[in-house]
Amino acid sequence: MQERSQTARILEQHFDTILKDAVAIFPFAGAESSDHDRSANLADLILQLLTTAVREGELDQRTGRVSDLRQLALDFGLTVRQLFGLVYVIERAALDELALDESFGATSEAWPGVAQMVRRASFDVLAAVAERITREPDQSALHDSLTALHTRAVLLAALEKEIRRAERFLHPFALILVDVDHLSAINAKHGYGFGDRVLERIGIVIRNYFREHDWVTRCSEDTFAILLPETARANAELLADGLRVTVEERLALRDYRTEEQVQVTVSVAVLIGDGQSSNNADKVLRQAEEAVVLAKERGRNRVEVVEIGGTRVPRPARARGV
Repeated sequence: MQERSQTARILEQHFDTILKDAVAIFPFAGAESSDHDRSANLADLILQLLTTAVREGELDQRTGRVSDLRQLALDFGLTVRQLFGLVYVIERAALDELALDESFGATSEAWPGVAQMVRRASFDVLAAVAERITREPDQSALHDSLTALHTRAVLLAALEKEIRRAERFLHPFALILVDVDHLSAINAKHGYGFGDRVLERIGIVIRNYFREHDWVTRCSEDTFAILLPETARANAELLADGLRVTVEERLALRDYRTEEQVQVTVSVAVLIGDGQSSNNADKVLRQAEEAVVLAKERGRNRVEVVEIGGTRVPRPARARGV
């Protein structure tokens, strides 16, 4: 608690400097406006909420400042992806100032915890305000109606932010892509309603399997994606294979029209990023999709691992059955 309070005090002491640095690069992060005062107001609200989230360890979505930021974001016409970029700019400017502090600087023993605290606070800000940012409902809707998971638009925004963070701090992250095996055949034999039950159940399994601060999304009709911040390769591989086994062993659904038990399996790709190669979210996601295709070509119900930006062919990590 003392560390939170002290970090918040430092942010407040350097509030004007952080705002000045952030507003200067806002146009390059998606707030393309010639109105300097509006940009400053937007940055001010984000930084206030970030500081509150640092101090309190959470952010009450019912506060007036959250509503103000939501409305201002709508006035700007910001998409979810643009909002993520702006919050990241504020987060980066805040971390730059904290890194120079004598007690909590980048070389201090407390720095890893302080940096993680600020990063988590930025996610709290996004979670609080993003519910109302629906200017492009076909592309930027926040939640999938069937599974209640985040959508592809949210994944791309979060992934872009994580890539930039990895490049800046060389922190590892992982992206797991999960594709349902033979979903088209399941739909053809048992009906699309049954296929929706499969997707809904897998969504529940995945959401319960990963950490609260991991980004769990429905990426396309039969594909789910999980973005894992601060996750090394070995842990990501274990999580991916554990999920594959969980689906195989626990997810068998009954077709009540025929009483047939339908076994469900998934093919999984794991992409590992360390920030040492330049990428963007679209490119990384395409690479994950290619790895999933490889997993299916090699027999399905397996995990393929590839390093983000790497040129080598993905190798099979683990497999169990077809």
